Amino acid sequence: MVVVVGAVLVGVLVLVVAGCGCVVWAERGGPRWARVVAALTLGAGKAVRSYQRNRPRRQADSGGDGD
Repeated sequence: MVVVVGAVLVGVLVLVVAGCGCVVWAERGGPRWARVVAALTLGAGKAVRSYQRNRPRRQADSGGDGD
């Protein structure tokens, strides 16, 4: 199970790095497919930021020492 989770995390990391590379390449006038991947990467980043902004925040306990 731990190996599967690790493999998924490595796969996600590879996709993120490749997407960032396509964003840089597309900015420099890369091929059409790189511009498409860059647009998808930027859209995914925007969606994640939007989700984090709209997510309800949990209030920290006001009492105690935090332990």
